[in-house]
Amino acid sequence: MSESRVKRLAMTLMDATTDKDPLVHEQIFSALCYLGGAEPEEILNACEEYLRQHDKLAYPHRIIILRAMEAVVRSNLAQLDKSTAKIVIFLASNEMTKSKEIIFEWQQAASNVLVAVGRRFINKVMEEVLTKFQPGIVPHYFIVQTFANLSMTNVFGMVPFLNSILGTMLPMLGLAKQDNMRTVFCYALQNFSESIQEYMANLDQAPDPTVRRDTFSNDIFSAYEILFNNWLQTRETKLRLAVVEALGPMSHLLPSEKLEEQLPRLIPGILTLYRKPAEAYYVSKSLCQILEAAVNIGSRTLDTQLEALLNALQLQICSPLDSSMPVQLKNHNEVLRCFTVLASSFPDRLLAFLLPKLESGNERMRVGTLTTLRQIINSASSQMEIKKPFILSSMKLPLQDNSNKVKRAVVQLISAMAHHGYLEQPGGEALIEFLVRQCALPGDQPPQLPRRHSLETEDLMDGHVRDISVNTLFLISTTVDRMADVLWPYLLEFVIPIHLSNALTPLCKSLIFLAAQRQEKDEPDFQLLYEAGATLPTPHALLARLLVVSSQPYVGEGRAAAVLRLLNVLHLSVHKALGPLWGKQIPKLVEHLEANTKASLSQKEWEDQLLQFLRQTLEAISDTPWTSQLILEMGRQLSSYNGSPLEKNFLYKCIGTALAACPNKDLVRKQLQELLETARYQEEAEREGLASCLGLCAISHLDETLAKLEEFVKSDVFKKSAGLFSIFKDHSDNEVEKVKSTLILCYGFVAKHAPKELVLARIDADILRNIFLYFNTKVLGIKVETKDLMLKLCLIRSICLICQAICNSTQSGDFTFSRKTELVSQMMDFIKAEPLDSLRTPIRQKAMTACMFLVVLEPPLSEAEKAELVETCLGSVLPLSLPEAPKEKDGGLEAEHKEPLWCDTLCALKDLLKSILHRHMTPHGLQTMFEHLSPWVKSAKEHERERGVEVSAAVLEFYREKLNVNTVVPFYNVGLLIALFAPRCTDSLAGTRQHAVDCVHSLLYIQLYYEGFARDHKDESLEKLKALKTGLRDPDVNTLFQACCKIAQVIAKRLPPDQLLSLLLSMLEGLADPDKNCSRAATVVVNSLLKERGAVLLEKVPKILAVVHSKLQEVEEEAVRKAAQQTVHILATQHKAAVVSSLLGNPLPLDSCSCLMWRALASEPPLASQVLELLLEKVNRDVPYKENKSFLRGSCSERVATFFPLAATCALHEIMSVPECGPAIVGLYAELFVSLLLRVSCTVGVHLPKNMQSKERKSAARGQPLRPLDPCSSAVETLKAMLTQGGSEEVARAVSASGGWESLRSVERHHDGVAVLASAMAKHAGPKLPLIVKTLSPMLNSIYDSQRLTTTAFFAELLSSNVVNDLVLLASVMDSMTARQRDPCTSVRMLALRGLGNMASGSPEKVRRHGAQLLASMMNGMDDKDDPHSLVALEAMGGLAKILGFLEERDVRSMLLHIAIRIRPFFDSEKHELRRSSILLFGHLTKFSAGSCEEAFFEQILNGLVTLLLHLQDPKPEVVKACKFALRQCGPSMGCPVLCDMFQNHLHEDRSLHYGEFMNDVCKHLMQSYPDTLSRLVATNLFYFKSNWPDIRAAAPMFVGFLVLHVDREHSQQLDLDELIAALTVLLKDPVTAVRVKVAETLGRLVRMV
Repeated sequence: MSESRVKRLAMTLMDATTDKDPLVHEQIFSALCYLGGAEPEEILNACEEYLRQHDKLAYPHRIIILRAMEAVVRSNLAQLDKSTAKIVIFLASNEMTKSKEIIFEWQQAASNVLVAVGRRFINKVMEEVLTKFQPGIVPHYFIVQTFANLSMTNVFGMVPFLNSILGTMLPMLGLAKQDNMRTVFCYALQNFSESIQEYMANLDQAPDPTVRRDTFSNDIFSAYEILFNNWLQTRETKLRLAVVEALGPMSHLLPSEKLEEQLPRLIPGILTLYRKPAEAYYVSKSLCQILEAAVNIGSRTLDTQLEALLNALQLQICSPLDSSMPVQLKNHNEVLRCFTVLASSFPDRLLAFLLPKLESGNERMRVGTLTTLRQIINSASSQMEIKKPFILSSMKLPLQDNSNKVKRAVVQLISAMAHHGYLEQPGGEALIEFLVRQCALPGDQPPQLPRRHSLETEDLMDGHVRDISVNTLFLISTTVDRMADVLWPYLLEFVIPIHLSNALTPLCKSLIFLAAQRQEKDEPDFQLLYEAGATLPTPHALLARLLVVSSQPYVGEGRAAAVLRLLNVLHLSVHKALGPLWGKQIPKLVEHLEANTKASLSQKEWEDQLLQFLRQTLEAISDTPWTSQLILEMGRQLSSYNGSPLEKNFLYKCIGTALAACPNKDLVRKQLQELLETARYQEEAEREGLASCLGLCAISHLDETLAKLEEFVKSDVFKKSAGLFSIFKDHSDNEVEKVKSTLILCYGFVAKHAPKELVLARIDADILRNIFLYFNTKVLGIKVETKDLMLKLCLIRSICLICQAICNSTQSGDFTFSRKTELVSQMMDFIKAEPLDSLRTPIRQKAMTACMFLVVLEPPLSEAEKAELVETCLGSVLPLSLPEAPKEKDGGLEAEHKEPLWCDTLCALKDLLKSILHRHMTPHGLQTMFEHLSPWVKSAKEHERERGVEVSAAVLEFYREKLNVNTVVPFYNVGLLIALFAPRCTDSLAGTRQHAVDCVHSLLYIQLYYEGFARDHKDESLEKLKALKTGLRDPDVNTLFQACCKIAQVIAKRLPPDQLLSLLLSMLEGLADPDKNCSRAATVVVNSLLKERGAVLLEKVPKILAVVHSKLQEVEEEAVRKAAQQTVHILATQHKAAVVSSLLGNPLPLDSCSCLMWRALASEPPLASQVLELLLEKVNRDVPYKENKSFLRGSCSERVATFFPLAATCALHEIMSVPECGPAIVGLYAELFVSLLLRVSCTVGVHLPKNMQSKERKSAARGQPLRPLDPCSSAVETLKAMLTQGGSEEVARAVSASGGWESLRSVERHHDGVAVLASAMAKHAGPKLPLIVKTLSPMLNSIYDSQRLTTTAFFAELLSSNVVNDLVLLASVMDSMTARQRDPCTSVRMLALRGLGNMASGSPEKVRRHGAQLLASMMNGMDDKDDPHSLVALEAMGGLAKILGFLEERDVRSMLLHIAIRIRPFFDSEKHELRRSSILLFGHLTKFSAGSCEEAFFEQILNGLVTLLLHLQDPKPEVVKACKFALRQCGPSMGCPVLCDMFQNHLHEDRSLHYGEFMNDVCKHLMQSYPDTLSRLVATNLFYFKSNWPDIRAAAPMFVGFLVLHVDREHSQQLDLDELIAALTVLLKDPVTAVRVKVAETLGRLVRMV
């Protein structure tokens, strides 16, 4: 019986192979393999029987079974019985040969079975297969292929059969006419040959050591003749390739004399196949094997074939190589192997063939030859040893090749040569030099168009060659020990040449490594040895070069750090005294460099550090001849940097620093003369560098420097360019101007760096005299104004440097600068000459900067001069036009730099005005400054106003910071100045608005300082002005209006009484401001100052309000609207009832004017409180809605809002939206809250009257911006405003965050919104609840269902908070909820139960006292008959789950089983909410199962266990979480500690669960602890085979499978296996793939049951 069930399982699985889904196929395959692992013999027999009986089964399904048989055989080969093996062999043989036509996958699967069995039962397999391999008859294709595969998988077993097989096969070769048969014969011959070679190679392990190669040679040769002479000529590609692949291994088995005889035909025959590139790899592979065979027998014939061989192989190695095609890479490697084979026998001829190819004009030929050379150098090193000079001498031309591909090949060849000692030979230096030159190639890659990636066809960029060269240099420096003596110190020769700068980083790294290696060995104090004729750079050259290179810190992949480290290594070679200094300073420099980035490290700061390092170095050396030699070397290197302006500039500074340190004045003068004569004055960087050099030199040699400058001007060199008539020649004139510019700049830098105690004496006589001499050109005695931009800029810069030098001088206080006025005038001339329509040059900026420095010097400028200077600068900068889009002719570069240039210019103007004001820090001085600025601040042009206010803000901020008040004085003009800027706070431009606030802020603080307040005093109201700036970015009118009011309030608070009149008069002038925003701002400020005025009479109130309303509709100016709003407020303070009554008559929805008028009533709490009481009376007194029957809705009625409650609600919203209304709201908090909450309740789903709807549509058509009016939304917004302004902002925020406001508006979710509101009130407004509850309680008996529902929902949620208990409200609220259980409304009953359940969280200690009452209420809810949708039952289960933990155990136990049985049907409910609640409740019930109920409740757990475990795959995540909770709770009650631990550890609610592994472990422990429950568990699972949810349908058979897997045989008898297999068989046809997969898996596991 057992046997039949195994077979039945297997048959069931095999029946399912007709399934169309591949996943099911794979699971059936796995299941069969699983069955086979347990009962291999049985399963193999079953498979054989099935295939034999189902002869018509389609081959795709047969394949699955054959694959399973192969897997079972492979896994259980050692245990396989001979008889079973014989059956399997017979079946597989028949399956393989059943069809005469080739059906590849089917017959291949059968062949694989034979091969698998043949690993052990080779004789049985051969016995069967040989019966179908008869002489004279062409065998089946797969018979031959099976022989071939067997020969590779079982070499020792198969080779003894090969002699007879070959004997039978040879005659068949001639009979084979079809190409596929010929192909498989070739495949067999190839495998036979390879297996014979393997057998011969391992003869000591072979079962028959007497087997010899000769045994097979003749047969192989006979086969060879057919293959080579007949089949190789075929046009069929597949056959031709099979022949080629077979010939290679066969050549090793041919008789030696036959091979020698055949080579003259074989090799040419193979070579001709190269004509087809697609077959090249197979040809090369076979050719390599033939060559190895020929070399092994010492063939002489090969010599005659060598030329043709080399030519063919060379063509292959030179063919394009596509790296995306692996077969091409394989061919490349095989060709190289061929060259290796030939190199071992014909090294001379091979080199004679290859080396001339290096001179070929074909790039591919050269690259291929270099690749071949690299291969033979690496693989045939012994044969190439004596050829090294010959090979090196042939490298001259490749080293000069410009092709990047050739360069890359040369670099790779050099790497190979380095490892084999070539670079140590004479001529090796040229290769190293070549490698360094490639390291110097540019590394940045230009963007390229995407193209097919190919190693040979792509355009190789310089960067690629450089990368491989850098890596190669470092590798041979660090990994090839023999290269150390070759590279050190030879690589130092490449440090100096400028054109090799890009190679410096890798060079330095290699040199540092080599030096460190040398120090470690035996030379800790090694120095460079300079021998006669040596080409090594001198210490001076090294220092100069490396120092200059390090000046660009982040260029060239860390070049600066690398050269500094190299300097440190070479310190003894540079000078023996440098060790201590450099050992300390260089690491600091490197550390500073690496701690920063390009963005964070200032170039000037870095250069200053290097120059200081140079000074310290020269000081440490303290050797005049050495320093002199360094200066000369630096001078020699200058010309090398002509293409590198930054480095050259720094080298000039180094020369200046070295000259300053040199005591040899003759050398200094000579060097200065040479620098001046050889400088390239046309280049800006050169001019800057030369000037810096002379300035640094002047630190120690001021007289010599000044003398040399004056001498140079008189020299012939200068005069040749500056002849009398040369000025009329444009080119010559330009050259002269450049020289003059440089000299002027030199004088500026000399003044800057000259000793402070000496500089003042030289300013007029030596420096300025010569500067003006060069700047002012005279022709025939007439002064000619220069137009050269560079000359002007150099003059301005020199003036700035001279002024700074004067200020920094030790005697600057007593110095009178006699030429100050002349210089200021010159600067103004420059400024005036600049065009006003554009900003193209930095002349304005630089000239104003110069004036800023000049103004502070003595003597002071006159008032007229100052006025002219200020007017000139303001008039030149503020009106400038800066178009957003530059003209095309301007070019991209100018447009790119225009914005920074403008910013710098404006900053220079601000600095100049501050400098002028600094000398007159008085109210009068401020007034004088703003007399110049005022026209620009009031300009009709936006950009001029913006700039004027920005400059004013900067000036006032400066005045405030620098003001030092010694005595209290009146700030007499503060009102006038505030009036100038206050209106600008609402300017049309955001920048103007923000800077205007800054101006008012500064003016008011200045006023405080003049009143005697301390400098560090912070005024709270003034500080708020700064906070307004952010809001002023927003152009919104309301935002600007509010900000302006706040500014006016601050002004009114801080303005002195005596300034009020002037402020008002000036502000009224602002009404005519060209900017409308500013005129409105003036009105707002005026009204804010006059807010106390106004009065009205009672009888005139309606008329006045009507007029105010109409005027508000006509005007747009915010100031007028604000004034009208103020009027309404004044009226209401005296006549509130009349105002409220009149305003309530305004039509709905309220327009903006009505809203403004209502809001005016909220600014004072007493008034607001009285108005709110009047409005509440209107809301509560009238009916909230009327029932109208709609014709379109048939008998259904429509609720329509009534007018006055709606109008009062809108008015309440407007009033309570004003922050000042807060105290009034607090006073009426409970009344407002209850009224508005009930108002919301009564307006849910309520519509507007039709007349109001038509008004809304008409207003929208006229384009009036009215707020859409909805009764419920209006009430909700009003309630929100009441909470926000009534001190309950946190309540409003909490409700918003939970989506409560939206829920309140919804008919379906209104009670949820009420619950959110109640929760927020309990949490954030608890003290207010008693009065609210008292006021709200009567509404539980309201005639309106909506009000009862809202009140019940509110109280229900309050019960979830302990605040109810704290406020002694629990009893009354609970009684109210209990009474509501008889309410006719289902929703009210549901909410009442929810409230009772909420007591568990709000008042848990009270639950126990009222336990019986609460439990009865919940049970009544679960038994509610008038509950078609189970809503009340759902709430009852949820509430019961909450309170269970707080009830007395005796109360619960009496009803425990009743509850468990009552909720069980809900476990599989279609509604996921019911599933979740019932399962959660079941989990809570387990806490009460101890004692007398334990056994009975354990039965309930077992009844529900399968359901809970399966619903872990429930489609709803919340149900899954509930199941996890319930299982964790059930665990302790199940009496199995291991299972309990599993539930606790794995069933975390927020963690994912690996369901399969979990169920496997659960079933294992279930079967260990409760094996008797197997049939019960399986029966329950069978019920779920018909579940509506696919995941559960899939989980049920998996559950069964795991149970079966772990039950012991004794208890497995209780299972009706036939019924189970039948159910699984039905389920195997399920439409869902995942279900069928799990069924197949389970069927496989049933083997344990049988």
